[in-house]
Amino acid sequence: MSKGPVDPKLRGETAYARLKEEIATGKMMPGSRVREVEIADRLGVSRTPVREALRRLEADGLVTHAPHMGAVVATLDHSAVIELYAMREILEGTAARFAARHASEVEVQDLAYLVETEMDRAEDPAALAQINRAFHSALYHAGHNQFLLKALGALSDAMILLGGTTLAVDSRSTTAHEEHMAMVKAIAARDPDAAEEAAREHIRNAQRVRLKLLRAAMVDNH
Repeated sequence: MSKGPVDPKLRGETAYARLKEEIATGKMMPGSRVREVEIADRLGVSRTPVREALRRLEADGLVTHAPHMGAVVATLDHSAVIELYAMREILEGTAARFAARHASEVEVQDLAYLVETEMDRAEDPAALAQINRAFHSALYHAGHNQFLLKALGALSDAMILLGGTTLAVDSRSTTAHEEHMAMVKAIAARDPDAAEEAAREHIRNAQRVRLKLLRAAMVDNH
């Protein structure tokens, strides 16, 4: 029985998800040119869904237009990184505060479980980064505020442009694990003030490591 033609919207959705993943994993690096024909060939689709995907990525702020180059993967300069982490500190601090107030016991247990699994993956930065994303996603949802979730979703799109995880840097995985434990402890104790401060400290420490990585990358590129 014939399956019939694939819905063009589904092709566009697939192209969008694939390109977003390639930006997140560094296959498409910040500043690199984005060519419709090349992408269409690589994904095995026509240019129409690729064009649709690129429009969505541009709306997300992940693709922009550069003089004499056309579409490129967006880059974040030093000021943008500072601004991004400032917002992340506010929003994640609020998420932790809300979680301390509104998270169910099952959600608290899930956060604790994710933290427990971190050290088992301490030697695998990619796996650890995946657990880290799951932890932060669970934290956001535990706050039970749809508007905060939308704001954090937009922020997560921008975070994609930062590149590799800070958890691969020296002892960061250990300190991040301790910070996550402090957050979960405060949430389980239903202490909003302590939960927010633990989350804010976690983001401030992540920012310090990120800025070191960016400075090192600048040195390597010169």
